Amino acid sequence: MASGGHPKAEKLPLSTRIFSGIGTTAFGIKDQGFGGFLMLYYNQVLGLPAAWVGTAIMIAMVADAFFDPIVGHVSDQCRSRWGRRHPFMYAAALPLAVFYFLLWSPPALSPAALSAYLLVTAVLVRFALSIYEIPSMALLSELSSDYDERTALVAWRYFFGTIGGIGITIIAFRYFLVPTAAQPVGQLNAAGYHEYAIVASILMLIFVLGAALGTHNRIPQLRIDIVPKERAKLSELGSAVHDVFGNRVYLIMLGAMLLLSIAAGLNSALGIYVNTYFWQLNSSAIATLTTAAMVGVLLAFLVALPLSKKLGKKRGALILFLFPLILVFLPVFARLGGVLPLHSPLVIPILTAQAILLTACAIGGSILLVSMISDVTDHVRLDTGRKSEGLLFSLVVLINKAISGLGVLFGGMLLSAVGFPAKAQPGKVPEHVVDTMVISFVSLYFVFALLGILSLIKFPITRESHADALARLDATPAGVLHEPVADPGR
Repeated sequence: MASGGHPKAEKLPLSTRIFSGIGTTAFGIKDQGFGGFLMLYYNQVLGLPAAWVGTAIMIAMVADAFFDPIVGHVSDQCRSRWGRRHPFMYAAALPLAVFYFLLWSPPALSPAALSAYLLVTAVLVRFALSIYEIPSMALLSELSSDYDERTALVAWRYFFGTIGGIGITIIAFRYFLVPTAAQPVGQLNAAGYHEYAIVASILMLIFVLGAALGTHNRIPQLRIDIVPKERAKLSELGSAVHDVFGNRVYLIMLGAMLLLSIAAGLNSALGIYVNTYFWQLNSSAIATLTTAAMVGVLLAFLVALPLSKKLGKKRGALILFLFPLILVFLPVFARLGGVLPLHSPLVIPILTAQAILLTACAIGGSILLVSMISDVTDHVRLDTGRKSEGLLFSLVVLINKAISGLGVLFGGMLLSAVGFPAKAQPGKVPEHVVDTMVISFVSLYFVFALLGILSLIKFPITRESHADALARLDATPAGVLHEPVADPGR
């Protein structure tokens, strides 16, 4: 640790990078389930109105808004022989797996009772995930203070998180959500979701425990006396939140991430509707597109770090987020304009290329965004005198979870607004309803993504200002928490 109580700007071994990110596979599985399957399952398979599904997920998000900062604050103040973060990471593993299985295994209930069941299990899943993800994410700032090393750590997290989401989708469509004699549309196969839940829950348990065990050897380097001698009280959370929200740079990042997350959430929640009802793809074709998106993950992993080193994190992120504004429109308008007929042999190749490029841009940009938040933690400490990584990242985790939550909410509102029927078969929904749904979706995506990009332009931290912040922290004695150092970047 450096003299100011922040981690050294060291290059970490590959094993640490991998294990620090591997637990995010569980987040990817959950996020794909919430964003890609949950609306379709409860609306089209179980028959719950889309607006009810969206409302249940929105209420769960509101509960997150209260719970996540508490987890972050308690994690910041935790003192144990396993450090500040690992007790939470271990504790979350089994409850997360159990609650996720229950989410996809509802008993026979009335619509009102089913809606309540969805709400309760969704809240429990999100709470359990917070107990792991927030402390795990706080390790990003504690393992190293190096400008580029933090980007590498985030890249590994996004790599595993995205692989988790894409991998479980491929498994689901290849082996579980397959056509049967009773249900010719695989993604509407009710039994397949139960089988999917078993596999997904077991994988979550394995990867969360793997991450905690794999980073356990770093605990001695993390156990510096960076908390007050007396345990902080939960009543101090309000003061800590007030201090954090007083930092302009942090607010800029939260605003940009929230807007971009809404756009991503819409794409996640309604993408399966577009593929199923607009392009009328079967489960095998959707699995092919999802498999192709793996190439996009690799591209993001290869592109994000060089862009950050050459242009800086902000410029790199802006470039990566600008491309999807065009990519999301092109195939849709080509079909609506008669240039790309529904059953043209070019449909799958074009959608495959779109999936690869959209994934690469979205993941690459997100890697840089979270790495930027890691740098913000140092500036917040200069501003407040507090080490509040858990609290800072709790709001980032909340926004990341909003990708699925807000996507389901706005997706459900949009489906209700256009009159999209429940338990509908592809090819039997009125064409004008499907077209209105798709046009509304891409328009909302464009608006939210553009607003997020405009917000991101205001982010002021550069490689040089980050180095200056670390130099100021080096001049601060370790353990000094409540004596702010003037930060001109505020």
